Amino acid sequence: MSRRTLSMLMLALLVLVLSGCNPATAEPIGPDATGIWDKYFVYPLSWLIKESALILGNNYGLGILVATIIIRLIVLPLMIKQLKSSKKMQELQPEMQKIREKYKNDPQKAQMETMAIFQREGVNPLAGCLPLLVQMPILIAFYHAIIRTHEINTQTFLWMELGAKDPFYILPVLAAVTTYLQSKMMGQTVQSNPQMQMMIVIMPLMILAIGVTLPSALSLYWVYGNLFTIVQTYFLYRDKGDKNPKPTPKGGASK
Repeated sequence: MSRRTLSMLMLALLVLVLSGCNPATAEPIGPDATGIWDKYFVYPLSWLIKESALILGNNYGLGILVATIIIRLIVLPLMIKQLKSSKKMQELQPEMQKIREKYKNDPQKAQMETMAIFQREGVNPLAGCLPLLVQMPILIAFYHAIIRTHEINTQTFLWMELGAKDPFYILPVLAAVTTYLQSKMMGQTVQSNPQMQMMIVIMPLMILAIGVTLPSALSLYWVYGNLFTIVQTYFLYRDKGDKNPKPTPKGGASK
């Protein structure tokens, strides 16, 4: 299964799971929560958002920001691993392109040669899906924390009620746009890979579909997370200068 297909399946599953949750029938979450899911995932997230909001003047929009930053710091090692894998894949693009051209009439042989390169270089093409796989249960837990915590879903932030849809669809659009920018930054050489190029377009559209149907707090969390990742990616990808300058030609004076 390709990385593109796996990512699509995970996002489709996420849409189905979240759209199937009914806020009207959801039981409130509290310190007496039982079960692994409620006790160790949903309630701690609900508690974190509430306590952060209280510290910041009862501002639940900023409380979600604090929770997002803490979550992103926890999964940061996985994100760094994804970025390193992405950079390595970029470095291998010229060699992979040569293989595709050489075996353009033999896709199976091209696939075998490509996998041989991955094994030789120690690259896992599915490593980029790991952060998304980890974020899926976090996003679902975040959704449950919102709809099952009265203090959160009844609060307002800027122009919206956190437990309701964004009436102007501003946040869903921002979530889609920042998802697109993040994908472009983390796959700067996808022009040579039509499948990845398609994925960069499809993922924001799926995020937009989620955002326009679910509480605005979920889109807010996604926008915060994307901005965190964009800044993180910038600092990890930025040019740090040529640390290995070319040697001075013989007979030339060094300046």
